Amino acid sequence: MTLTRYEPWLLMNRLHHDLDRLFTQPAGNEESQQAVVEWTPPVDIREEEKQFVLHADLPGVDPKNIDITLEKGVLTIRGRRELESRDAKQGFRRVERVSGEFFRRFSLPDTADSQAVKARFVAGVLEVAIPKQAQVLPRKIAVEAA
Repeated sequence: MTLTRYEPWLLMNRLHHDLDRLFTQPAGNEESQQAVVEWTPPVDIREEEKQFVLHADLPGVDPKNIDITLEKGVLTIRGRRELESRDAKQGFRRVERVSGEFFRRFSLPDTADSQAVKARFVAGVLEVAIPKQAQVLPRKIAVEAA
């Protein structure tokens, strides 16, 4: 008996994902149009008072295989996840974990300080901290009594 997952909306979800990717790619950017990826890691981005923080789930990725670049206000994260070979002789019945190249790009706001970006990798999660420029941070002005 073979167990299969029932996913009635799988084709619709794929179509939706492909359309989203088509309409969110920046026009005229040859590198992003040529990029071929096997998988796309999920990413969360949040804005804090003094910085933007990006978290990317990269389980099973060796930190040596992650390349982060920042050029012209665009943060690029690319890399590769290697998994063991999957021969039919090894008894695999179901394979869901993907391997291969990944590639993500993010346009940074003008308020980002591109010179002070830091990245760290802990427990399969890549964290990229992008500080805000000092002159853009709100500051409190004291009111003097006369």
